[in-house]
Amino acid sequence: MKGFLAAVTAAGSGLLGASLASEPGSRRFRVLAGTVAATWFAGARAAGPVPRGRPDVVQPVLAGAGAFGVFYGCALVARRIPVLRRAITGVLSHGSTPTVVTTALVTGAAEEVFFRGALYDAFGARGSTAAYVLSTTATRNPALVLASATMGTLFTLQRRRSGGLQAPILTHLTWSALMLGFLPPLFGTPLGPQSPPDQPGEGDDQQHL
Repeated sequence: MKGFLAAVTAAGSGLLGASLASEPGSRRFRVLAGTVAATWFAGARAAGPVPRGRPDVVQPVLAGAGAFGVFYGCALVARRIPVLRRAITGVLSHGSTPTVVTTALVTGAAEEVFFRGALYDAFGARGSTAAYVLSTTATRNPALVLASATMGTLFTLQRRRSGGLQAPILTHLTWSALMLGFLPPLFGTPLGPQSPPDQPGEGDDQQHL
């Protein structure tokens, strides 16, 4: 089973890197982003059931909101550092339209089911967090790698504390929704990605944090 999960991690990581390298709003981006989420869900399902954990809602949501507050403060500094500003703007260039937000939230839930579910059970807390960070390096985006190391640790603590997936999923979804809602204006990125001048009608949609 560990070999299978390693193969799923490699496949999903490759798809993740390809999705974020795609033209914002393009059909290729939408298809790849959806395929990433499907890969995580399918891999976790094949590995077997994972406990839901304690039915606590307030603490995970507050943890996600608190994490966003910390990241927002860091973003105020990062936007003054060219390499980090470019990295963050590259992610936000996919926009924050309803389609993008929905894709990001579904992908976030899928990541928790796989990394804090199947991989956590197979490789333990450290192994699953390391795999999460390693997977994100496929994007070649330093901002996402730093975020995955920080939030991956928090999500793992939520899984350990609650005994299941509900807490890390709620924390991840809260954090992602707030990041997509409040970071774009901070970096001057538009609500939706801009269409190329010679292709005025090409998609104005789409994902991951």
